[in-house]
Amino acid sequence: MEYVILNNGVEMPTEGFGVFTIEDLDICEQAVLDALKSGYRLIDTASAYMNEEAVGAAIRKSGVPREELFITTKLWVQDAGYETAKQAFETSLEKLGLDYIDLYLIHQPFNDYYGSWRAMEELHKEGKIRAIGLSNFDNPQLVDLIMNSKVVPSVLQIEMHPFFQQQDAIDIMNTYDIQPQAWAPLAKTTEEVLNNNILSGIAEAHQKTVPQIMLRWHIQRGVSVIPKSTHRNRMEENIDIWDFELTEDEMKQIKTLDQGKSLYIDRQTVETTEMFNNWKIHD
Repeated sequence: MEYVILNNGVEMPTEGFGVFTIEDLDICEQAVLDALKSGYRLIDTASAYMNEEAVGAAIRKSGVPREELFITTKLWVQDAGYETAKQAFETSLEKLGLDYIDLYLIHQPFNDYYGSWRAMEELHKEGKIRAIGLSNFDNPQLVDLIMNSKVVPSVLQIEMHPFFQQQDAIDIMNTYDIQPQAWAPLAKTTEEVLNNNILSGIAEAHQKTVPQIMLRWHIQRGVSVIPKSTHRNRMEENIDIWDFELTEDEMKQIKTLDQGKSLYIDRQTVETTEMFNNWKIHD
């Protein structure tokens, strides 16, 4: 495993394990246990995933020392704002059963995220959060927040994969020394993706799988990744990416796959704004 040093000096594993959509608590707990046994040390969850308790239970059962782990969770839209963000953070801390969070992110750029950021800056100063960051912010939102805040985000987590490469976003993050992190780093692993001529050809050349090629591509772009799986063999496959490198020509070939748009959601619509503001995770 390799590590990156964030802009505040905190060390973070370059590859982690995500638990998005694993809402069954027993399945989630086992998945996190399997991930930790497979060598992952970064676990990425969120209050909106409804599985923080399972992540916490797995951490306690794993026997891995807390100082070896890097735990990320996220603040949901419903809890945005100065006071509500602080309350939501304490709720996440309690559900996870932890004394501190390694990385706390604003999950979506909606509602009063400026108030949330002020609360997170204070929690960071108090030592309850080692690093603070954002998720799903576009370039103008990111820069505006930076220009009106005391602390520059350490991480920005966005959708990134060979079919939505987001180079403009990476360039802005590099300007402000923010670590890019990819959610959905494997895109939608459909037969069409797995049989893509360019990716499968590169995979064959390295005797690796297409998902391993995609993850290695991210790493060589300086992007952190958080792949998800509930299958132990795939977890082990996804973390087995440190014994080879893609050539410059292979990186150029993958660059041609960029479609320049999300495979999941258009964030620039009224419907998306309404959906996220109406999405409630508690009473």
